[in-house]
Amino acid sequence: MLLCRVSAVSQTLSRWGRRSHRGGGLLHRALSFSSSRCQAVSPGEGSPQPAETGSPQGLYRDTVLLPRTDFPMKLTGQKLLNRELQIQQECGFADLYSWQRERKAKKEFCLHDGPPYANGDPHVGHALNKILKDIQNRFEMLRGRQVHYIPGWDCHGLPIELKALGELGTSGLGPLEIRQKAREFAEGAIARQKAAFQRWGVMADWDQCYYTYDGVYEAAQLKVFQEMHSKGFIYQDYKPVFWSPSTRTALAEAELEYNPKHVSRSIYTTFPLSTLPPGIASEGLESVSVLVWTTQPWTIPANQAVCYMPNAKYSVVKRADTSQLLLVASECSASVAALLDTELESVGTFTGSQLEGGICKHPTIPDKEVPLLPANHVTMAKGTGLVHTAPAHGMDDYSVASQFKLSVECMVDEDGKFTELAGPELQNLTVMTEGTDKVITMLKECGSLVKEEKCVHSYPYDWRTKEPVVIRPSKQWFINTASLKDKAKEALQKVRVLPESARGSLLTMLDRRTYWCISRQRSWGVPIPVFYHRETGEPLINKHTVTHIAQLFKEKGSDCWWELPVEDLLPNEVLKKSKAGPVTDYVRGEDVLDIWFDSGASWAAVLEESDSRADVYVEGKDQIGGWFQSSLLTSVAVRNKAPYKALVVHGFAVTEKGDKMSKSLGNVVDPDKVINGGEDPSLPAYGADVLRWWVAESNVFSEVQIGPTALNSARDSINKLRNTLKFLLGNLQGFDPRVQAVDPKEMHYIDQYMLHLLREYSIKVTDAYTEFDAGRATRVLQGFIARELSSFYFSIIKDRLYCDPEDSLGRRSCQTVLEEILDGVTRSIAPILPHLAEEAYLHAPGHDEGETLFKSGWIKSSSVWRRPGLEEAVEGACAIRDSFLSSIPGKNAALYDLNIAVEPGLLFELMESLQEHPSSTSSQLAELMMVARVNLCSVLPRDLPSDALLSSGTFLINLEGGVIREDSAYKIAAVPTSAARCPRCRRYTADSADCLCPRCQSAVSQAH
Repeated sequence: MLLCRVSAVSQTLSRWGRRSHRGGGLLHRALSFSSSRCQAVSPGEGSPQPAETGSPQGLYRDTVLLPRTDFPMKLTGQKLLNRELQIQQECGFADLYSWQRERKAKKEFCLHDGPPYANGDPHVGHALNKILKDIQNRFEMLRGRQVHYIPGWDCHGLPIELKALGELGTSGLGPLEIRQKAREFAEGAIARQKAAFQRWGVMADWDQCYYTYDGVYEAAQLKVFQEMHSKGFIYQDYKPVFWSPSTRTALAEAELEYNPKHVSRSIYTTFPLSTLPPGIASEGLESVSVLVWTTQPWTIPANQAVCYMPNAKYSVVKRADTSQLLLVASECSASVAALLDTELESVGTFTGSQLEGGICKHPTIPDKEVPLLPANHVTMAKGTGLVHTAPAHGMDDYSVASQFKLSVECMVDEDGKFTELAGPELQNLTVMTEGTDKVITMLKECGSLVKEEKCVHSYPYDWRTKEPVVIRPSKQWFINTASLKDKAKEALQKVRVLPESARGSLLTMLDRRTYWCISRQRSWGVPIPVFYHRETGEPLINKHTVTHIAQLFKEKGSDCWWELPVEDLLPNEVLKKSKAGPVTDYVRGEDVLDIWFDSGASWAAVLEESDSRADVYVEGKDQIGGWFQSSLLTSVAVRNKAPYKALVVHGFAVTEKGDKMSKSLGNVVDPDKVINGGEDPSLPAYGADVLRWWVAESNVFSEVQIGPTALNSARDSINKLRNTLKFLLGNLQGFDPRVQAVDPKEMHYIDQYMLHLLREYSIKVTDAYTEFDAGRATRVLQGFIARELSSFYFSIIKDRLYCDPEDSLGRRSCQTVLEEILDGVTRSIAPILPHLAEEAYLHAPGHDEGETLFKSGWIKSSSVWRRPGLEEAVEGACAIRDSFLSSIPGKNAALYDLNIAVEPGLLFELMESLQEHPSSTSSQLAELMMVARVNLCSVLPRDLPSDALLSSGTFLINLEGGVIREDSAYKIAAVPTSAARCPRCRRYTADSADCLCPRCQSAVSQAH
């Protein structure tokens, strides 16, 4: 029965050998990874080394086949920069995108580029984003997909307008003059950014980009606007919006930055109850004041109500120090007592609903009364449980006003100053500074101020000017996001999000946004295509007017909104279809669209009509509330689906200390200086591939650190990789795989096993790229090189490579595998390191001159390389090898003869496949063990010398999916060899020190 099982193994190996035969003697290119079961051996341990010139062994130096290649192990400084630019030129980087778009492909991969803002020089944030995208695009292109990637720029908006005008401001300039200066500024920024992206090796057709100021793009954007308006999602209203006094325009949530260290002057103030609520009037309470808390005292003059929580408990408490009666939430009374530094005695407790009908006196406006009203936004987390409500200056407050028909009168102008409506004492005072001072003074004078304290809290700032914003009502255009929210959430469920944790943030951002203000009071943007009646102010906007304007923008660009007379913008046929009066009744609108609407409509302007859904959007985490959301909302509104199938959300680039980069702090890392070097000697020229490796190996789903340590590490990793490529190329000198490759069935088992590991590596590295995880791809690569290649395969095969006859089967077998390894490793690094990959490919054998790696496909893995039985044979030998090496720690394996005793069975049969004769110095088993001689037997000799080192172990054989299993025992005895060292190969296999070993005698005689 045992012999049958052994025979089955032999037949399996034999069948595999026949199946692996390949026409023309060429092996399929492939790559894969496995955690080697073999103990690491440094290349110096037991590895035959060539003799030094001048030594006795130097006589044979010229007969040793040393590695030869002009591929440099290291490139630095200007040589590195010149080489990268030369590679880009020679290998057609500029034409690659167009080439792959023209070739036939079964599948397309669409990565839609989120447009960077055209307001400055390229920075490391750009590098992180663009290189991350390019890694994926190059991988998808290599694996045979047709990549759709059109770079774009977000060109409108206030930051560009401000930078373009500089200190001139807008005074005295008309809209067209402002727009011309802004356009010129944006074009300059685009040119600088585009040049940098090309230098980084980003693959695209740089003559076919999209720009949000392009007329064709603007027309597509207006089509989205028109469809959303016709469906009722876009409307005009007067309601509170975030307003930036520093830029005099409305802002959307995505245009805010929250300053967690903002300091406000918070106050506790009283509103005396002039009419007690009927629910508590019977308690005989008199002179009760409602106590409220606010961090924005300037909003007190605009107060229209005080809100309570209907289901909460409230108490009238008596101050021990003044006997004043205050109404507060019961659960807040303890914190209020501590704040006031006095005891509070409860004289009555009620539910919130019992407060209905109460009326308060306004503290600063005589004769004005405000009601007590129920509201769901009231919380007990901070304050008194009673909320001062100013509908003109709060979103929740406005909701209460809408429900109870309260006034939403605004007392604050566009500059953030009180208007005359606030009264003569406050008029023209800036609300956030001297206006706040004055209101607090007025509260003190009327006896309403109870307590003032500084409050450090998070507060919204204008993301451009870094100045605080206010909330004030204004007549604006809005998108009703509340009505889109459920559809958007449903669409997101079908979208893959990486990392998955970002999905929660996306949903939270959607919940926070009940409406989206899309109008801006500026000149540099896409005009909102609306006309207003001169007398009534009623807007004229419909599909006829918008369609006509969109066609004009497509032909002439949006400048025509100001250039053309109204008669051309609103011709008679459009007026007739709109059933409107004469054109003289109308004036054109002056607002422009929010830039988030510009970029949010990019799916309609850029993606293919057939699907208009990208495979993936890849942007930083700040786009969770920005482009990801604006794109989702516009697409769901128009088409009821998300514009993307997947989202990849990466972190920000930060310093090595984890700090945010800031010009004022002087800690900004300039990608141009990373590549080309800086004036500071500590910043050498790293080249583009180092920048790309930094991106690839980083955990991009968190904050990504960059600095000298990270860059030096990336450079060292690339140099180690170059060293490996140099070894491979050097040992392939003179080898042509097209005519000299060895069929797998004729290869040494260790070479066949290496192809097996290569295939496993190829599967793992392909999976990593497929999962958008370039970091895992780099780790798989480095592990494969360190374990499977450097510590295992390379150390074993050097003797055969250097000392076997040049055209011998054993050496050609090894070279065939080295060429497959070179090809697989080179292709696997290509998405990350395109310059290095193409450089290595130029030196590699086996392809025609002028052929480039990126036009020749991905790793060509062969399933034939997954050989049953082979794995057990080699790994069984490796298990024995591990036991042997453990018994001689720190010693040279080449100094020993190794006796291996295996009981008859599967393991013995497998070991016999590696060594036909009982004793050999040149068998595959001896090569794998890296010893002088291997004696294979069923029992150890009884006459072992006293200095023999004994060891034993077991190896589990698992074949045919577990059908054949056998736990085989083995024993080994390592004995110091009595043979002499061969002066040529330096293995201990010669009869005497001045005599060549038999193998070297044969090699030298063949060479001569």
